[in-house]
Amino acid sequence: MEMFDEFGPEKILEVYNPKVGMRGFVVIDNTSLGPGKGGTRMTPSVSKEEVFRLARTMTWKNALADLPFGGAKSGIIADSKKIDREKKKTIVEAFAEGLKVVSPSQYIAAPDMNMAEEEMKWYAEKNGDMKSCTGKPKDLGGLPHELGSTGFGVYHSLLVAAPYAGLDIDKATVAIEGFGNVGWFVAKFLKEHKCKLVAVSDSSGVIYNKKGLDFKKLAKVKKEKGKVTAYGEGEVMPSNDILDVDADILVTAAIPDLVKGSDVDRLKFKMIVEGSNIPMIEAVERECFKKGILMVPDFLANAGGVISSYVEYTGGGEEEMFKMVEEKIKKNTEMVMKAAKEKGVLPRDAGMEIAVERVMEKCKVCRV
Repeated sequence: MEMFDEFGPEKILEVYNPKVGMRGFVVIDNTSLGPGKGGTRMTPSVSKEEVFRLARTMTWKNALADLPFGGAKSGIIADSKKIDREKKKTIVEAFAEGLKVVSPSQYIAAPDMNMAEEEMKWYAEKNGDMKSCTGKPKDLGGLPHELGSTGFGVYHSLLVAAPYAGLDIDKATVAIEGFGNVGWFVAKFLKEHKCKLVAVSDSSGVIYNKKGLDFKKLAKVKKEKGKVTAYGEGEVMPSNDILDVDADILVTAAIPDLVKGSDVDRLKFKMIVEGSNIPMIEAVERECFKKGILMVPDFLANAGGVISSYVEYTGGGEEEMFKMVEEKIKKNTEMVMKAAKEKGVLPRDAGMEIAVERVMEKCKVCRV
């Protein structure tokens, strides 16, 4: 994949501390609208290409959300399941030390895979500037992702987009891939409607019940037993079989590259809401669209997290955060879906047109 084009990335900084075994990097894609904003993930396989793709998504996500942030993302190469808390703290602090040269002036970190509010506390304290990251604990002025801002935004995007797929949300069936910090909250908010949650997946597999799943019971099972497949009422299937479920709406809420080109023929959904980042490459998304599936792109649907980050960054509280997430997500989803329908194009294309125009207006490094 070509990692450099007319928009960026502006910087790729690699950091390494052999003493503590820290290896990581940050991709600052484009800062035309403000400092690069994007989470830090810790996995043993994270790569610069993966982080670049995520950083580019953040460029468009922040532009479409009309926030004064650019796009960036970072990664730490480590297996959090094989290190203890103290070792992890040492690695995160070394990473924060290494990024001081660009954070927070050009990069503002946030939670991502295997990085939560405690890790953001370590990062901010080592950096020495509370504005170096968001998603911090409440006692440090944070609005942690555990409030469900991303899932809250995905939920509102789903509600606005559903009629464009010819769906009545109170009669629709929903499947959710991933029952973590995004999928859990989408399910929680959807229970306020009459729609049926018929399938949920996590790393243990899929629990499917065409009669519907009870959110409270599912949440309790997940908390107590750590896996949705322990629900007990319904069919248990391998995790990837969430793509075979007969449901009106699929919400992706976990892994990248979930849907491959070879999977498109399997899909029965009328709408896919991308609550996760890059759940499929653009070419696959286009194939789904050709099949008649309404695609709600990631940089539109899951922007609730970065909107929350902006509220934290400017010193706002929970009430302001939920209000801004709802208002921006609903407004932007309506704008993109309406434009896509009028032009007969993929919603991603309609959203991109708006985002690119906003970046180009202030871009000092873009080739025009």
